[in-house]
Parts: sequence; C-alpha cells; structure tokens
Amino acid sequence: MQSGYYSSAAGMVTQFNRLDVIANNLANVNTIGFKEDNVIVGDFMRLFKEARDELPNANQTKEAAQFLNRAMTKAPQIVDSYTNYTMGNMQNTNNTLDFALSREGLFFVVKTPQGIRLTRDGSFVKDDEGKLVTKAGYEVLPDDYFASQNPISFNSEDSVIEVDKNGQIYTNIPNTAKLIPNSKLFIAQPDNINLLKKEGDNLYIYDGPSDFKSIKNSGAVLQGSVEKSNVNAVKMMTQMIETNRLVGMYQKAMDTQMNEMNRDAIDKIAKKG
Repeated sequence: MQSGYYSSAAGMVTQFNRLDVIANNLANVNTIGFKEDNVIVGDFMRLFKEARDELPNANQTKEAAQFLNRAMTKAPQIVDSYTNYTMGNMQNTNNTLDFALSREGLFFVVKTPQGIRLTRDGSFVKDDEGKLVTKAGYEVLPDDYFASQNPISFNSEDSVIEVDKNGQIYTNIPNTAKLIPNSKLFIAQPDNINLLKKEGDNLYIYDGPSDFKSIKNSGAVLQGSVEKSNVNAVKMMTQMIETNRLVGMYQKAMDTQMNEMNRDAIDKIAKKG
C-alpha cells in the first residue's frame, strides 16, 4: 500500500485530536478561572532532529535508514501539549464569597476526596455546616491547614464577611459591626507551573513537592469578583474552521490514493488475465 495513504490517515487523526482540544476550550469559554489548552503539531524533520542522537542504530548506516523508514513517517503528529496560564478578565459580581486572583501563577487550595488540589475558580459558597466550599462541594483551605487541620467556617451570626487583598478573612462580633480576624485563605504558588495537570472540576494536581507554603502577602485577592476564562472564542472558532478544512483535505488525499491503488490493481489483474 502506498505510504501517502498512511501519511494522510495519520494527518487526519492528528487534526481530530486537535479538534478535541479546541472543542473543550469552546465548551469552557464561560467557565470561571478556566485556562486554555493547546497542542503542538510537529513534522518529520523536527522529530528526526530531536531523536537522532537517541536512535538505536548509528547514523548514516543502512540499519539506521531501515529503522527510520519502519518507525517514522513524514506525517504531522502532536508532539506536545500545554496550558496557557495567562489571566482572564476580571468580572465584578458583588458576591461576598466570590474571589479572584489578580496575579498569574497563584491558586486557591482545596481539599478533595483524592487529596489536595489547586484551582483558579474562586466562586465559593457556604455549605450546611457553615464551611467555605467550592460549587462542587470541596473544602476551601486556610493558610494554616497543614498545622491545624481545620477548615474555613462561619457561624450563623457572621453577618459581615470581608476579605483583604492578602486573603485575610474578617467577620463581625455578634450583634455589632466590629470586625475581628477569622481564617486566612491559602494562596499557593507552585515552584514550577509546568508540573500542573488538569484533573476535571476546574482543579489542578501538582506533580512537584506537595508541601505548599501559603503566600502571606500576595496582594492579589479581590473580593466580590471572579476571573473569567482566558479562552478567546473568536480565535478558537478560527482554529476549528482551519482544522475542519485540513480534515477535508486529508480525506480528499486518502480518496485519491485509494482510487489510484484500485486503478493499479485493476490494470495489473487485467494484464494478467
């Protein structure tokens, strides 16, 4: 079978995978704190240059040529993926328990059944027990959690809740307007943001050291606001159109290759007949 057919099929699969990423970005264009994902499509020459020194056979040999012909093709393929962590626009909600982080690389820390996770989604609520939780029900942690193991909680008499730019929470003395310190939001800054992995529910798991330290004076907490998704809907739609066109081109190339193969087979059978 002609190698062009395989190359076209591989190129189509690559565009399908790219389309999945684009569709997921578009689906989260209104998700608070969502960060856009992207893929990098590489070609044969780039892959060869990167892997040349790691090939099992010496370069410029017959064995190496056979290995390359057998193991690599000229078809484009996804060689890497990454998340764009640039900030989204801030949206004022006037909701007391909505928070945004005005600096890149900072995250709220929450507790899930699977362990400690990070998030940029600061749209919080109080549960039935008065604990501060995410919309999915995960506890929002205070900066002293690893020492105290206590959650952020409020009682029914806390009618006033204010949070400063460093995440310090203040609540009122019962039946008065005087504020006293409560807990403080755990604001974390991973040493290497590239070690973050998305886990669903707008959460990130960190593959680096798990002993996070709270940023004491972040100056980044905005109460009554949320950070919108950083997905550019127009750009994503343009990429989707481009990807669909490439899929059509690869399909046309595959049809042409198949027609030529069928024609060759018919001619050879006719000649033998």
